[in-house]
Amino acid sequence: MTINYREKIEHSHVYAVARHTPLDELPNLSSRLNNRVLLKREDMQPVFSFKLRGAYNKMANLSAEALQRGVICASAGNHAQGVALSAQKMGCRAVIVMPTTTPAIKVNAVRARGAEVVLFGDSYSDAYLHALDLEQREELTFVHPYDDPDVIAGQGTIALELVQDHAAPIEAVFCCVGGGGLLAGMAAYLKAVRPEIKVIGVEAQDAEAMTESLKLGQRVMLEQVGLFADGAAVKQVGEHTFALVQQYVDEMIVVDNDAICAAIKDVFEDTRSILEPAGALAVAGLKAYSQREQCQGKTLVAVASGANMNFDRLRFIAERAELGERREAVFAVTIPETPGAFKRFCRLLGQRNITEFNYRFADTEQAHIFVGLAVHHPTEADAIAGKLAAAGLPTINLSDNEMAKLHLRHLVGGHAPQVQNEVVYRFEFPEKPGALMNFLESMGHNWNISLFHYRNHGADFGRVLVGMQVPPEDQVAFTQFLQQLGYPYWDESHNPAYRLFLG
Repeated sequence: MTINYREKIEHSHVYAVARHTPLDELPNLSSRLNNRVLLKREDMQPVFSFKLRGAYNKMANLSAEALQRGVICASAGNHAQGVALSAQKMGCRAVIVMPTTTPAIKVNAVRARGAEVVLFGDSYSDAYLHALDLEQREELTFVHPYDDPDVIAGQGTIALELVQDHAAPIEAVFCCVGGGGLLAGMAAYLKAVRPEIKVIGVEAQDAEAMTESLKLGQRVMLEQVGLFADGAAVKQVGEHTFALVQQYVDEMIVVDNDAICAAIKDVFEDTRSILEPAGALAVAGLKAYSQREQCQGKTLVAVASGANMNFDRLRFIAERAELGERREAVFAVTIPETPGAFKRFCRLLGQRNITEFNYRFADTEQAHIFVGLAVHHPTEADAIAGKLAAAGLPTINLSDNEMAKLHLRHLVGGHAPQVQNEVVYRFEFPEKPGALMNFLESMGHNWNISLFHYRNHGADFGRVLVGMQVPPEDQVAFTQFLQQLGYPYWDESHNPAYRLFLG
């Protein structure tokens, strides 16, 4: 049966818990982009996210008997709070299954709404399967975070408010995408009432399940997803959402973590509000679209989908925002180890603002310098590298080198020529108390660890750079070890940044 989503959205029950959020202009970003940038402020909802719209609409359409038995969901964040608040409003039981890795601030926020929290497993997938088991055993109703027509319709009320509040022309509307509920609901409504508006979905570079599914014409299952934008980290999009996105969405844009950090800073500078990474995805996509299309004088709308930020994560975001905005570039520069060479290098940099500088004597012939510089335009980085190279100083632009940005800048000067057969890998593992020790114990092999760098970024996943001495005859066993370890990993043994500063 075909669902009339326009009618379903216009008759949705959301305002018992949700508020009609404002549509604010971002003056600084508008000026920089030469377009009018508007922000739909879903971060101003009672649970600081749009998710309560879909949750409440789903529950409002349940029978009295179903409500009496109670509801259940699996979520590590915003959907959990939406279900908990909705259940509190309706006076029904709510069971929320959350991974054991969920930060305490999110667990406490859900419990404060009166919901029962069950901590299970290290990932959303573990929690989801356990929730389905509890649903059957306790005869509860599962409230899906995105793949349900009532949930999709609830999220679509954001589009209804948008057209009510802004009758003037709109070039494009940008939505973050995890499972696709927000994008599907907004696209279905906008194309029904304002079909001239482009509807564009935005995904994180390491979690682009919708983008890949659209390319292949069917839903794909990603092997792993990056969890920086954890509110949108979904391995497979929904059936209902995929069908609607196929029908109504104009395009998808994929952005990296640095662009997300820059977008968080942009919104902060205009509003003094701090969005969570998933909440800023739409702004990052809007900026990428504006730059690509070189449009001017257009009205562009981004949905600020959430602001449930872990405070500790701000360290990482502040560090990467300038790189994301291309206002900082980082380089590896090789200079001769001769008197006056260091001073000559500094003269070549001129009056540029140096944001970071790391140097250590390596040998009697040459030295490697890790340097960060403030720039005004992305093309400046290549121009600087070219200028230094022309002066006889080999230079590598590391601004897009993830290992260099995550780990190397904190390790510069660690050459160890006596280390033989070293391989270097980056790993990610679920972050929780004792997680680092669990990671080390899971390695449990006799290969000597020759390098180790770990920083807690206040995220759900920890990131580690590990060097190990693996003789050639152990290579097969080492490959098996990596496969059995069960953590995402990246081989950095041939990364030029590693070779210059650490190898």
